[in-house]
Amino acid sequence: MDSAVLEIVSTTARRLRLRVGQLWIDCLTFNEALAEIERLVEARDGGFVFTPNVDHVVMAETNRQFREAYQAAGLSLVDGQPLVWVSRLLGMPLPERIAGSDLVVPLMQRAARHNWKVYLLGAAPGVADFAATQLKTQYGVQIAGVQAPTISIVPEQDEPTVLARLRAAQPDLALIALGSPKQEIWIHHIAKAIHPTVAIGVGASFDFIAGRVRRCPRWIAAAGLEWVFRMTQQPRLIRRYLLRDPKFVPILVRTMMLPRAERVTNTSR
Repeated sequence: MDSAVLEIVSTTARRLRLRVGQLWIDCLTFNEALAEIERLVEARDGGFVFTPNVDHVVMAETNRQFREAYQAAGLSLVDGQPLVWVSRLLGMPLPERIAGSDLVVPLMQRAARHNWKVYLLGAAPGVADFAATQLKTQYGVQIAGVQAPTISIVPEQDEPTVLARLRAAQPDLALIALGSPKQEIWIHHIAKAIHPTVAIGVGASFDFIAGRVRRCPRWIAAAGLEWVFRMTQQPRLIRRYLLRDPKFVPILVRTMMLPRAERVTNTSR
């Protein structure tokens, strides 16, 4: 059997998940995550992929729509070194950090190899267009369309047009860069309408690809200090990191007090 097929089969056969607060995270390696996304696309199953971090765990406590979006996600991949660390305290060590921004390039390489049509939606005007050009030029990705619309969590009058353009393009994969919690809630809202397209919330990935925002050096991210680096690049994040995210500590303690059977589940199929 082909090694790529074996990779997909092994990923599909076992799917352990770890609970952190109100969110469940898949216990997968980086390569297994790529293989599972490939399986979703190739099987025409549709669905969507999110990448939780500490801030997402905190927001899920009070944001019902955000929480419900995560509950419906086909794949939840750990994006945040602190979550990898605390997973050991919760009884199911997560193998490694799988940042959404790190997934994009190897995923686009697979997209080019399999001739998937890819749609880019979100970021500031012009950023997604530049990112699309980079992906097409560097990796040979087939770009099905690009949009940088103004999206509200509460549906607005122009959103049917945005959705209609996305559906008409019939992409295999849609990269949605609207920022959290907006992108997760919106993806959940449109998922059935764009089936069998697989949608992935990619946050600031278009800005990184376009060179608009500098990526955090890997050694800083590995040390769990990406939040410090991002505050220096984007001061608007100070409120998030210093005021909101410390609420994660009591959430972690509460999760640790749950029976192991309520913290770890097996979703093998």
